[in-house]
Formats: sequence, structure tokens, C-alpha cells
Amino acid sequence: LEEEQLLDGRYRLQEVPGGRVVLPVLEEKLFQLRLPPEMPCELVRIQDPVPSRAARRQTPAQKLRDELRRLLGESWSEELERDVPRAWQRHGDLVLLSEDSFRAASWEKLGTVLWETVTSALGARRLARRGRVLPDGMRSPSVTLLLGQDSWVEHVDNGIRYTFDVTKCMFSPGNITEKLRVASLPCSGEVLVDLYAGIGYFTLPYLVHAAAAFAHACEWNGHAVEALRRNLALNGVQDRCRIHHGDSRQVSSADRPWPPRPCVASPSPPLSFQLELRNVADRVNLGLIPSSEEGWPVACRVLKGTGGVLHIHHNVETLPTPAPPQTPVLRAERGSPEGAGSDGEAQHPTEESGKETLVARIRPEWQRWAEATAARIRGLLAELHGQPWRTSILHIEAVKSYAPHVHHLVLDLECRPTLP
Repeated sequence: LEEEQLLDGRYRLQEVPGGRVVLPVLEEKLFQLRLPPEMPCELVRIQDPVPSRAARRQTPAQKLRDELRRLLGESWSEELERDVPRAWQRHGDLVLLSEDSFRAASWEKLGTVLWETVTSALGARRLARRGRVLPDGMRSPSVTLLLGQDSWVEHVDNGIRYTFDVTKCMFSPGNITEKLRVASLPCSGEVLVDLYAGIGYFTLPYLVHAAAAFAHACEWNGHAVEALRRNLALNGVQDRCRIHHGDSRQVSSADRPWPPRPCVASPSPPLSFQLELRNVADRVNLGLIPSSEEGWPVACRVLKGTGGVLHIHHNVETLPTPAPPQTPVLRAERGSPEGAGSDGEAQHPTEESGKETLVARIRPEWQRWAEATAARIRGLLAELHGQPWRTSILHIEAVKSYAPHVHHLVLDLECRPTLP
């Protein structure tokens, strides 16, 4: 069998009842099998064959490539090999491929057998492929289900269960460091307002691990709201959260510090929605990128009159330089008059190469953005309350590299009224 290249090296020889041994052969080459009449044998099918040692040593990407090469036979080419993905997202038994996977015309001729082969090679049951994020103001995904019927998946991060429709909602694995950080914050007894809750990316860590007493979760995407409801129940915290379905940027004219900016209209939120929250939050999470700036006036309005902490997400451009010394991080002086101090330990930022890791240092552009943001928030609070406020930069967190020379940052900003 080896001489004729009929043996299937992916599986081991197996002993079966009756003192017999089964040898794995390549199904597509059975027509070449010619055994002498005096050799007693029969063809049997094994439901779950035992992988060979060589197969067990393969990475999933190697296994996928080998299975596809076997499927295409002589049609295999270097061009097709470059089109095979080397990374993907896995959500339970569903694998989500990147948008540039299997785009060559040759793949289309294979039809469903291609997706069945990919799914089997990766040990999944369902398969989907990402497209470009839709420009609808809600970062809705454009995902095609390639194999399978149900597009709802479940993902577990840090002991928290998230379920969502992969064709309707985004899930960013790159935010895991921020979710872990949020889970470690001392929030016992506090009230959280999450202005861009999504499916509960940050709402759930605050409730499940950080022990927040209550959360107000604001979200305008109806599909995300449905997933959020399910996720609160899945994690047993539905009684400690109220969902506000609508565009949280909509505030009454009396509460607008300046004329509203034009924004993308969304068919998802109720047309009459207006966030009826004020003076309730110890913490406000503003987890929207590339910028959460349109939510800053609302964040100031929902913050308690005694103050609290804003967690402000933003994409900040970092201009390339010939490696000058980076600005060291300075500890924040709590209660500083103008909030000029910073505790900007930036953990796990990555440059576009994906190799650079900065610990306990921030870049000048990050510091300038944080100080400008602190000044803007300080002005909004003073205008809203009719008295001076102070803002202190507690921390600058680098979540991930978003694009070349662009980093997704989070600013922890403490806001307090200035005592007379």
C-alpha cells in the first residue's frame, strides 16, 4: 500500500474485533487497489479513526493545507496555497474565516465540498467568513454563513459566557486585555453606566468580576441588545442591570452643552428614545472607537454630582520617529488643581509589526491626547454644573494596535467638583 501511495498517513492501523487489523487507505484511490485473490480482506468504514502520531503533531493550519492539497490533487498550486488562511476565530463549533480567505476563482468550482473539507480539517461543525464592517454607524459585521444553519455562537472569556449572532454582532478578541483589566477594578457597591454596551463586552466583567452593584447598559443596535439580554441571563446578573435601547447620544436640549454634531442615522433604536439618566454613575464606560467623543456630554451628565471615573476609549495616531527616548510615566497626584499629573502605565501596546511591547511607558502623543481630553471634560462639567471641576489622569491603557501608527487607548479619568 505504501509503495502504491494508497496508505492514508493521517490515521493509525487499528485492531478490530475478530482478531483483524484495519489499514487506512485513501478513499479517492480505492479504484487503484488491486490485491491478490488469496489475500482475505474486505472494505470497512471506521466512524472515528485514530489519528497517526504525525497527524497529531500537525498544527491546524498545516492540517488544513494538507487536506486541501489532497482534495485538489494535481490542481494544487502556490497561488492557491497563498489563499489558504493561517489564522481564524473560533466560537464554539463555528470557525470564522477572514475576508481574504479562499477568494481565488478555483475555489468556487468546488462548491460545498470545499467548506465541508475546511470544517472537518479544523474540527468544527459550522463555517463563516467575514466581510468588511458595514458603514451603518453601528459597526455591523458583514458575515456570510458558509456551512451550517444557525449563526448564534457562544464564546467564553475569563469565565464569562457571551452568546451572539455572528452575522449580526461584532466580537473583538483584541480587547481581551482591557476586559481583564476592567474585571480587576475595585467597583464594589458602585453604579456603572456603559454608554456603548454592545453584547456586554465590558458590562459583564464589571458585574461578574469587578462586583459593581448595578449597571445601566446603553445600546442602539437591536441585534446586540438581544444578545445582551441573553448574556446577562447566562451569567446570572440580569437583576443587576437595566438595558436602555437607543442612541445614548440623544439628550434633551436643556442638557446639551453645545449644538449636536451630525451623526449616522440608525433604523435600530426607537425613534422616540432619549436617555433618561442623570447623576447616577460612579463610573462611566465609553468603549467606542475610533472615538467616543460624541458621548462625552452624556457621560458628564450621568456622572454623580460628587464625581467619579470615566473610562474613555479613543484611537490615537502615533507618528513614526527615529526612535527617540520615550516619555517616562509619572504618577498622578490625586487632587491636583488642574489634573496635570498622570499615572499612564501603558501595558501591552503593539506596534504595527506586532512585536514591540511597551511596559510602564507612554508616548508623547498619548500624553498630549490625555491632557487635552481631561481639559475638555473639565470644561463640560463646569458648564453643566455651574462650578469648577478638577480632572486627574489616573491611567493610560494601550489596548491594541488598531492600524499602522494608530493605537486603541483607554484613559481612566477621575472627575471631582472643586470644593469652595
